[in-house]
Amino acid sequence: PDLTGHEKFGLGTVKYNISGIHVTAVELPSASISLLPGSGIKLVIGNASLTIDMNWNIRTWMFKDSGRSTVHISKVFVTAIFSTPLDNTGPASISLTSCRTTSGDIDIKLNGKS
Repeated sequence: PDLTGHEKFGLGTVKYNISGIHVTAVELPSASISLLPGSGIKLVIGNASLTIDMNWNIRTWMFKDSGRSTVHISKVFVTAIFSTPLDNTGPASISLTSCRTTSGDIDIKLNGKS
């Protein structure tokens, strides 16, 4: 979904809109899934990366600008634990018990009119 909002900085407010968000690349060079006896599943993703393209525009009381942006996030590490209750009372279910995510580098390229 599009992101629209405003932030107050010093003497004014910056209004922004981010639209047309599109994931163009995902790399998962290291991923593993293991069973946790009696409790669930552990997912570990290491050194992943993600590239996203989007349109943006900003407006302040002094100026306005718009353009296209590419965001590349790298060195992403995720550890997630899912619980899988083992009862026969209904359909199988899975729920996220814990999740930890870190990212190392974020590179943002803005192309605008200014």
